[in-house]
Amino acid sequence: MELQEMEEKLQNGDVLLEVKKKKKKKRRKKKRKREKRKEKIEEEEEEEVELSQDPLEVLGRDIMLMILKNLDARSVALSLLVSRAWHGVASSDSIWSAKCEELWLGKAHIPHLALVQGLPKLAAYSLSIMDGKRTRITKEDLCDHAWEFHFNKVVPEYWRNLDPYWKGTSPLMHRYFHTDGSQTADPGDKVWGGHECCYSIITSVVGEGKIREHYVRINRWPHMLVSRKQDWSWEMSNVLCCYSSVPDAHRGGDTGPLLPIELGIASGKLLILESSSTLIILATGWSDITGNLIL
Repeated sequence: MELQEMEEKLQNGDVLLEVKKKKKKKRRKKKRKREKRKEKIEEEEEEEVELSQDPLEVLGRDIMLMILKNLDARSVALSLLVSRAWHGVASSDSIWSAKCEELWLGKAHIPHLALVQGLPKLAAYSLSIMDGKRTRITKEDLCDHAWEFHFNKVVPEYWRNLDPYWKGTSPLMHRYFHTDGSQTADPGDKVWGGHECCYSIITSVVGEGKIREHYVRINRWPHMLVSRKQDWSWEMSNVLCCYSSVPDAHRGGDTGPLLPIELGIASGKLLILESSSTLIILATGWSDITGNLIL
């Protein structure tokens, strides 16, 4: 009897020991899980801290300049809005000088106001975009360029036969506008005939500076409607004839008005305008960009 009791006690002891082992193992497993969860949370927190760090502070100005130089103008312009420190890097002339060269490549005319001495290149880029969209022509625009001239198809055949444009020969006829309000042609021009010619620019404005009419009038001939091409060249036309400004950007000169036309922007502000295809950043106040933003 005693032996049987001892065996039972031993068996019970083994069972208890096994139970204790299982419980201990389970506790260790739970502890490992807790530790893993804690490690995961700490890793996620570290990642969040890393992601929340300012790339400019992490990488430094020089590396950020290299990165921004490889972005398109729109992306660089958006980075101006991140912070004052980002604005200081993203407005660097070393970035926008190259952007200006890219922008001006293939353009017919480069505006005067983009090449003002001491003007930041960011402002030069912005003003170039704005001027390229300008359709209000000035006396400077007329006088700074030579103009190709040709008749339209509706004129009598006699005049078209005198026009190299319709004969398929060159050079085409040219016209020149002068600051005294006169217009001339090349010597020996068969169409010109030596008559006196004068021009005027007519602009009718209504309401809050909205242009109702804008055209160029030459003598008493029909109004010349003004338009702008994608390469920033000008075109003036009526039912009888057409004028096209001769590209001259390759000469290295600048053309057009010395001051912005129709911009209507408070001095010393940085303006960001959203058009259908381009983000336009315009800085006024030639010597400084203050960083004030109007959205």
